[in-house]
Formats: sequence, structure tokens, C-alpha cells
Amino acid sequence: MGAQIELFAGSRGRVMAMDSAYDVAPDNRDRDVVINASYCGVLPARFIAAQRPRGAIGVDCAVGPAGASVAGLWYLEGLQIPAAAADVMTVKLGDGVDLHTHGVISFANQPAHDAGVRPGMTVRAAALLLLDANPDAPAASDVTNRTVVDTGPDGRLVVCTDSIAFGLPEDVRNVLVTAGHTGRSAVPYLLKVRPFGFICSDGGKGREDAGVAGIYLVEAEGLAGATVDARRARMGDGISSYRDGTISAVNALAARAGVCVGMPAAQAAALLVRRQL
Repeated sequence: MGAQIELFAGSRGRVMAMDSAYDVAPDNRDRDVVINASYCGVLPARFIAAQRPRGAIGVDCAVGPAGASVAGLWYLEGLQIPAAAADVMTVKLGDGVDLHTHGVISFANQPAHDAGVRPGMTVRAAALLLLDANPDAPAASDVTNRTVVDTGPDGRLVVCTDSIAFGLPEDVRNVLVTAGHTGRSAVPYLLKVRPFGFICSDGGKGREDAGVAGIYLVEAEGLAGATVDARRARMGDGISSYRDGTISAVNALAARAGVCVGMPAAQAAALLVRRQL
């Protein structure tokens, strides 16, 4: 118990392998990336967080109901500790060295993503990125993840951001793909930004379809909008709305542009950015 194996050492710190998250130690604080062959749930994340390593990589253990096997990634994100998980089918559980040697990343939290860690990357490569990272501690309003994903023929943009609240004045000529629900509380933000088109989440719709009410409430203001199914795209992640989303509700202006229920969100966004007034 408690054994760690040094796999790399540099001026920034070390990459240390261990068989369990419980083996993370005070000596790892603020300098080491800990490669631990535990699942990435909240409980092991609490043990990791207590020692505040530079970064952590564990195993996704098939994710499980409610994402319990990777939920610790977001626990650590809240503490600004970069963390990632490897696909369980690429590793031997309980073997930290094997995780480092053979593991392939399946999930990463935002600080790890900011460091360059991506799904499909080897654990070995991800560990070195985390070792070199200097995570920021941004305010919640700064974490907008604003990304341009398409450009229309007249220069209008398709912009992904995690909330309609992060829309900018210039988005009056753009299509926004966001990831909050589209209930009535979204309406003031939509009317403030007045995007050329928008796609948000339906939030699971809820009772009386309240989660999509906003797309109809802004229709009279000339806003073409739609929602994606919250069961298919991650709420709070605009890129997921765009890449994973399937249209679940459409207002009349968006329908006039060709957007329909069941369509991939990326296709719907392309139609909206090219729509004729």
C-alpha cells in the first residue's frame, strides 16, 4: 500500500504511477501528475484533492449510471485540478504503470482540456501536458468556451458557447449554439443578444414542455430558434450541443429555414446561418 513509481522527472515535477487513488501522498502536492488506476468517482477524487497534485489521471470504469465513475473529474475541476480518465478497456485495473503505458484518454475536465488533453490521446502524452500546465482560476463568467465552428457565405458565424448568457453584441449577426435550457428564464438573454439564429438545450423539456417555451416566446421578435435533446447532448457544453445534439423543438422561423425535429444540430446551424430574411 502507498507505493509510487516515478515514470518521469523534470524541472516542473514528476509523473508518478500508483495502483490506487488512496496512494496519492503529501509529497505530490503542487508538483506531480498522479497516474492512479482507480475509478474517477467523487470518493477517490476527494482523496486526490486532499493532496492537491499538479494533475491526475484515473480510469473511467465504464462510466456507469449517472456518470458516477467519472464524476470526480468535475469535483476536481471545481478545485482547479486538471484531471482525466482512461478507457477501462485499454488498461489493467489496479495497475498504475499499465495505465500509463497502455491507457487511452476517454474523458477530461476543463482544466485538463485547457492544457491540451483530448479523448483518444495516450495517457503518457496527457500526463506530460498536465505536468507543463499552469491552470488558471477564472471566474465562472470567464469560462465561456467560445468557439467558431462554421462560417456562412455572407460572413455570418456559427458560434458555440456554453450559455446564452455569454452572447456578445456582435452575435446579432451570428447563430449561437449554446447549452442551457430554453425555458422562460432564457428569454431576457435571447432578447438582449438578439442572435440571427440560436440553438439551445431543451433541458429535458419538463412539465408542459417548459424547457422549450423560450423558442416560441421570442418568435414574435424575429428570432429563429431551436433546441437539442438534453438526453443526447451535454448540458453546459455548447460544443456538445453542436456535435452531439439532435433537434427536439423548432419555432416557425427556424422551420422556415428548413430546420426540423430529428435533424443533427450541426446541420440545423448551417441552415440557420444561411437563412434568408
